[in-house]
Amino acid sequence: MNQEIQNFEALATTDLRRDALTIAEAGYEAIDVRAAIARNLRIENDTLHIGERTYPIKERRIFFVGVGKCAFAAAGAVEQVLDGRLTGGVALDVSPIEGAMPSIIETYVGSHPLPSEVNESATKHIVEFLSTCREDDLVIMLISGGGSTLLCLHTASMTCFDESTLFQELTARGAPISNINIVRKHISQARGGNLAKAAYPAEVAAFIVSDVPGDDLAVIASGPTVLDTSTVEDARAVLEKYGVVAAANIEFLETPKEQKYFERVQNFLLLSGQHALAAMKEAAEKLGYSALIADDRFDGEARETGRAIVENLHTKPAKTAFLYAGESTVTLPATHGTGGRNEEMALAILADIRDDELVLPFASDGHDNTNYAGAIADAITREHALTKGLSIPEYLDGYRAYDFFTSSGDALVTGYTGSNISDLIIALKK
Repeated sequence: MNQEIQNFEALATTDLRRDALTIAEAGYEAIDVRAAIARNLRIENDTLHIGERTYPIKERRIFFVGVGKCAFAAAGAVEQVLDGRLTGGVALDVSPIEGAMPSIIETYVGSHPLPSEVNESATKHIVEFLSTCREDDLVIMLISGGGSTLLCLHTASMTCFDESTLFQELTARGAPISNINIVRKHISQARGGNLAKAAYPAEVAAFIVSDVPGDDLAVIASGPTVLDTSTVEDARAVLEKYGVVAAANIEFLETPKEQKYFERVQNFLLLSGQHALAAMKEAAEKLGYSALIADDRFDGEARETGRAIVENLHTKPAKTAFLYAGESTVTLPATHGTGGRNEEMALAILADIRDDELVLPFASDGHDNTNYAGAIADAITREHALTKGLSIPEYLDGYRAYDFFTSSGDALVTGYTGSNISDLIIALKK
């Protein structure tokens, strides 16, 4: 298999570290989007099989639309499976990927985690593209994390700066992604079921790659192919809950509620944290650990979540492995440094980690709000800090986890993986 962790050997200086990195690689391999598409999409004669459903394709136009951090990987895989039967398509992703980029499908690289005019222009093109579809057309979609930021299509009164301000304020106040996406759905003409509406009356088969705890399809990428049950009033209530005041020019929009837009839409959960957890559990057991999936939807503040994991690990016997999937938050003060929630978690537990323990929190997309995927918290990292004169409390108080792990040399580097499920955590007892 292709190794995702670029600095695997540099980090694998102990048996415990090598075990953790091997388990992480198994998780990355399990969420390979290209392989998942190949498993779930195939043609037999004039019939397209998507999961357990079949679609007749003789003399039928087939299109592809992909949005999010998995869009380019999926687009290339779909082109390969359909082998000349694809009429056209559009893919909007956050970064180019290594390997086979699509050749027929148009590609656009947008910004993330904040929206931009580039995102808005590409989203407008996607909506216009879908609007040309006919009733007998089939549209294959790939919806994945990062799609909320990419699918910004405001009314004339709003700007990307307005949305960025809302997002940053909600994030800084610790709002979970489910609440943030309620707001996002009601300020864009492409989220909250609007891609399904744009494609109507064509038939839609949407692969969903989940990056949210619980795999709620209405939350992932703000549910562009899912009937939304939230309202403008719900969006305003979220802002009120977190004390965020919307600018006067922000116009809230109701999402489409008409059932007809969704009657010919089938959503397939392609990948989620469960796939990574199962593979990591198997890998840990092969390495001799008693492995347990401890939580498949963790949330809460990164520091508290990490400390609870370590406290639990302290009480367990040797050769224990705990595995987690979910998404934590970091509530930021007005003045703060740079880092991601996984780096923040690793730094927060570093002082409490024991010599026979290791915790590795990491992002499945390889980008923990920085060019690092995450970081290792173990006795070796603590030794590096001591040797280089790095004060753990000082970096923690300044929210400077990125600077800390840059100096210590214990960050995980993968580059963009072309996949995106929830964050993952590996906790090992030697």
